[in-house]
Amino acid sequence: MEIEFHFLDPQSIPLVPIKSPIPVPATMHRDYTLDLPDECLSLVFSSLSQSDRNKCSLVCHRWYRVEGQSRQRLSLHAASALEALLPTLLTRFDSVTKLALKNDRRTDSISDDSLSFISTKLPRLTRLKLRSCKQITEQGISTLATNCRWLRKISCASCSFGPSALAAILISCPLLEDLSLKRLRGVINKGNGYTNNAEEVLIGAGFTGSDSLRSICLKDLYNAQCFVQFLAGCKNLRTIKILRCSGPWDGSLDEISSRVPGITEVHLEKLQVSDKGLFCLSKCTDLEILHIVKTPECTDAGIAEIASKCHMLRKLHIDGWRTNRIGDLGLIEISKGCPKLQELVLVGVNPTFRSLDPIAGNCRQLERLAMCGCETVGDSEVACLSARCTMLRKLCIKGCPVSDNGLAALAQGCPSLVKVKLKRCGAVTPKCIEWLRAIRGDSFSISLDTMESQQEQDMDIVVGNETGAGDQMTEMIDGMATMDLTTGSQAAQQPRGGRMRALMLVAIRRFSGGAGPSGGNAANPGDNLPSA
Repeated sequence: MEIEFHFLDPQSIPLVPIKSPIPVPATMHRDYTLDLPDECLSLVFSSLSQSDRNKCSLVCHRWYRVEGQSRQRLSLHAASALEALLPTLLTRFDSVTKLALKNDRRTDSISDDSLSFISTKLPRLTRLKLRSCKQITEQGISTLATNCRWLRKISCASCSFGPSALAAILISCPLLEDLSLKRLRGVINKGNGYTNNAEEVLIGAGFTGSDSLRSICLKDLYNAQCFVQFLAGCKNLRTIKILRCSGPWDGSLDEISSRVPGITEVHLEKLQVSDKGLFCLSKCTDLEILHIVKTPECTDAGIAEIASKCHMLRKLHIDGWRTNRIGDLGLIEISKGCPKLQELVLVGVNPTFRSLDPIAGNCRQLERLAMCGCETVGDSEVACLSARCTMLRKLCIKGCPVSDNGLAALAQGCPSLVKVKLKRCGAVTPKCIEWLRAIRGDSFSISLDTMESQQEQDMDIVVGNETGAGDQMTEMIDGMATMDLTTGSQAAQQPRGGRMRALMLVAIRRFSGGAGPSGGNAANPGDNLPSA
C-alpha cells in the first residue's frame, strides 16, 4: 500500500493539509465500554467516590442503570415528602445493603407504611441507621425486623419507639452484631419496670440474649437499665458503651461482668458509677480498651483494681473532670500491671514525675500519649518522657505549663516520635517550634495552636472594618461569651471569667493602638531558646 505525502510550504497561507488515501476506520468512534459486561462496569463504579458515581450515572442510560443496580450504600432525607418518591428510588437502587434514613427534628418523618415498603424492596439490608424518625412506631420496626433478617448493624437516634420494637429486632435478626441506641423517647419509667405501656415487660424478660451481638452503645437514655438483663445474656458481647445514661450503674455493671467476662472494650461517660463498678469490671480480665470520662465517683482505688487484674489493657482514656480523685497512685499501678499499654489519654488529671516515670519505664509499647489540662505536667515531666519513651510516636499536650525548655528535650529523645501537637501552652514560642522542626527533620510534624493567636485572628476580622467598629466589637464579645472553647469531652482549661478578661484585654489593646501597659516593649520569650 502506497502512501502519498504532500509537504507543506512554509510560505503558503493557509497551510496545505496532508492527504492520505488510507480511510479512517469506523471503529475509531466506537464505544469500547459496550464490550464490558455489566458486572465489570459495576466493579469500576465500586472503586469511585460517591460524587464520582453520581457523575458517571449521567453519562448514558446504561451507566445510569448499572450504577443504580450496583450501589450498596444509600442515604435519604427521611421527611414525609420522601414517601411519594420511594417506589422510583427503590426500583433503581434495588441492591442497597446499607441504608441511612435521616430526618431533622422539626419536620414529620416517614411512617410505618414507608418503612414496611422499604423492607420488602430491600430484604438483604445489613446496616440500617434511623435518625429523628418520630413517626415510626413499634409496628413498623417489627415489620422491618421480620423482612430484613440479614441485618448486622442497627443505629437508632431520636426515635419514638420503645422496648417492644427492640425486642422484635433482637428476636427476628439472628445475625445482629452491632446495636446503637441514642435518645429513644419510647423508653420511659412506669414504676414497676421500664416500659412504654403498662403491659410491656422489661427487655430480656423471657429472652436469653443474642449469641451474635458483639457491640452495644446506649447513649442519652433515661432508663437504660432495662437493657441490663438482655446484655447479661449476650455471651459473645465484646464492646459496651454507656454514655450519659441516668441512674446508678454499679449493680448493672456487676451483673453484666459476672455473666459476660469476655468483654474487651468498655466506655463509661458521665455515669453514676463508683469504684465498686470498676471493681466489677476488673472481672473482665481480657479488657483491652477502657474509657472513663467524667465519672467523679471513680478514684485511684478503682483504677488500681483494674490494673491488678486487666493485664491486657492497651488503651486507657481518663477524664478526671478536675476532681483530683485519680492521679499518681492509680497511674503507678497502671505502670505495674499493664505493660502492654499503647495509648494513654489523660484529661483533667494531674500526674507528676512520680507516675509518668514508671509509665515511661514499664510500658515500653506506649505509642500515643495525650495530656490535656494537666496542671502538674511541666518541663521535668516532658523531659522524663523524652528520655524513656523510646516507642512514642504521637504526643499531644494541651493547656499544660510546658515551656521551651521542656520541649528542647524532644530534640534528641523519643527516637520514634513523628507528630507533636501543642495547644494553649502559653510558655511555648513559635521560635522553639521552628528550631525543633529543623533539628528533627522533615519526617517530624509539630504544630502550635495558642489561644492568643486565635484571639488575634478574631480581632483582625473586627478591626478590618472601619465603620461600626464599636458595634462589631460588642457583637463579637457577646458571641465569644457563649462560645465553648473546649473540644470533645475535654474540660475547659481556664475559668470562664479568665477567658473573657483575656478577650477584653486583647480588644482594648487593639482599639487603643496596639500598645500594652508596658508600652509594647515586652521581652521576646524566645531569646533564651536552647541552641542546636
